[in-house]
Parts: sequence; C-alpha cells; structure tokens
Amino acid sequence: MRIISITNQKGGCGKTTTAINLAASLAVNNRKVLLIDLDPQAHATLGLNVKADLNIYNVLSKITNQKASLEEIIKNADCNFDLAPSGIVLSTLEQELAGEIGRESRLWDILRNFRGNYDYILIDCPPNLGILTVNAIRAANEVIVPVEASRFSLEGLSQLIEIINLVSERLEHEVDYRVLVNNFDSRLRHSFKILERIRTTFKDRLFSTIIHVNVKLKESQSDGMHILTYDKYCRGAKDYFSLAREIITQEKAQVTPQAQILEEKMQELLKEKLPKLTEVVFSLFAPEAKEVYLAGDFNNWQSSSQSQMEQENGIWKKTLQLKPGTYRYRFIVDGRWIEDPNNPYQELNPYGSIDSLIKVEE
Repeated sequence: MRIISITNQKGGCGKTTTAINLAASLAVNNRKVLLIDLDPQAHATLGLNVKADLNIYNVLSKITNQKASLEEIIKNADCNFDLAPSGIVLSTLEQELAGEIGRESRLWDILRNFRGNYDYILIDCPPNLGILTVNAIRAANEVIVPVEASRFSLEGLSQLIEIINLVSERLEHEVDYRVLVNNFDSRLRHSFKILERIRTTFKDRLFSTIIHVNVKLKESQSDGMHILTYDKYCRGAKDYFSLAREIITQEKAQVTPQAQILEEKMQELLKEKLPKLTEVVFSLFAPEAKEVYLAGDFNNWQSSSQSQMEQENGIWKKTLQLKPGTYRYRFIVDGRWIEDPNNPYQELNPYGSIDSLIKVEE
C-alpha cells in the first residue's frame, strides 16, 4: 500500500484538485484508493459532494465525544474510490495536539493499524506547514508537491522541502518527494521560462506529466464530481490520467526470497522456449524538444530513464527488442503526450486520446 501526501503551503496551486482527480484516475486504472481530506476547509469533501456526520477529526482527536475509527467514517465516492471526509472542527486539532507527546505521529499511528484493503492512500493537506501537514508527511512515504509555473510558487518551495527533510531526519522516516507542474498555461512565454527553471532545479524529482490550465477542472468541482465523471475527454482528464499512469509505473512488487528463487528457476526453464525478439527502432523528428520518452504496452507506459529517447540531429530514437504482437505506444515530448505523426496506424483509447499501433511479426 502506497501512502502519498499532496501538499504545498501556498494556496491556489491545485493541491485539492490534484488529490481528487489523481485518486479518481488511479481508481479507473483498477487501483483501490482512499483519499483522506486532512484540510479543515474540507475542499476535497465539498469537491466530491460528500456529506458526513463524522469526519477525520473524530478519528484523530482523543477528547471528542464521538470517537470513531477510520473504517467508520469512510464514504464511497466512486468505483474503487473512497473518501475519509473532513470538517471545520478539524481546525481545533492543532491546538489540541500542541502539548501532546508524539503529536506529529498521530495520523501515522492510525494508518499503521488500519486494515483497509487499498492500493493507495492519498492525503490532501491544508495550505500551511502546521502540525496537520507534518502528520501527513510523517504518515506517508511519498509526497507530491503541486507547483505553478510562477516565481511566487517557487519561493516557498524550499521551505516545504526543508520540512520534509527535517521530518525524515528527526523521525528517521524516509520520505521521497516529487514536484508536479500544475496550472500550466502554455499560452504564456513566461510559463516556459519558469518550467525550464523548475526542470533545472529539480531534475529527477520532477514528474514528466504536466497539468495544464483547464476550465473543466474548476467546473467539475463546482458540480461536486471528479473530472473523469464530468468530462473524461477534456484536457484536464487526459493530464490526470497520464499522471496516474506515471505513478503506477513506479509500483514495486513485493517479492519474497522464495518467490525470487522460483522466478529464477522458471526463467531458466522457459529460456529456450521464449519467442525470438525483433529489433524495432522508434523515431520522432522534434528538434525543439528538450526531452522525449517512449511509452507503451511494451514498458507498461513507463516514463523513466529506461524509456528516454536519444537525440541526434533533431531526430529522437529508441531501439527495443520486442516479441511478436501488436503494441500501443505514444511519445512524451516535454511532458506532452502525442501519437506518432509518421505512423498512420492509430486507435482511439478509452479516454479520448490517440494511441499509435505497431505490429511486430515473427
């Protein structure tokens, strides 16, 4: 189970929008997701039009008259998608925990004893660096930091990273953070300048996916639903679906030593019977691009160093050894997913985008 906190002390950076729509996108990818609304403003709860008598305060507080377990407050938001709601009463928890020993680990204590059957737990944090945010960082192993392509968004980012590192050091708790470029306006030249600065600063800690400005994202929250229900063909839905795929490719299987030995034996037995592989060269002419990745069925739609293409004279290339079959694939050009313009064989995927097709013969 992966626990991911989504935080940034700057308001208006799309933190809650990311929490809701990333959770929904993971859910449609057959992952069971729980979203914990840890913001007293309860924007995630309101954004999903969920009403509840009990909320996360009743789970975390030790003095409430209506004590509840996490299982008791969970509400279903959609297929594979549950919510632990919040409320304004949560704002009193910071003062309540102020003098308590281990106050920064209250949520972690709850989650380590939680028996819910989820692949992902996402935590939507308040827009500050108070005790609730520290609890969220302590409870998670991963942190997503949504940041706008503006100077003011970058200024406070170093302070948040210091808090993440401090939690890691003081509590001996490893936390990995990654930056997500959000609310990106491709019409502005200034946006690309800031994007380049973000890429230079964070390099390997930056998601390949970029979330673009899209009015449908705001409209969907006003109507109390996530973007895949409101308009699954809009730009915002495609961006969050791509982000979910990128996160899914980072999943690590838990392999026991016995299973590893069995796997090695199976590989030896099947080695002689495996079909012959065919060398396939993928190419894209994009002289202005900074980086290009190749993602498809053959690498589980992964955008990592292994799928990065190499450029020579404006042509990006990647050579793969593939067994016979038909594969879907796309290019990721500076965070933007596109089909192969030189391949006439294409097919519409379930989310309104075009996948290129390649058939590898024996």
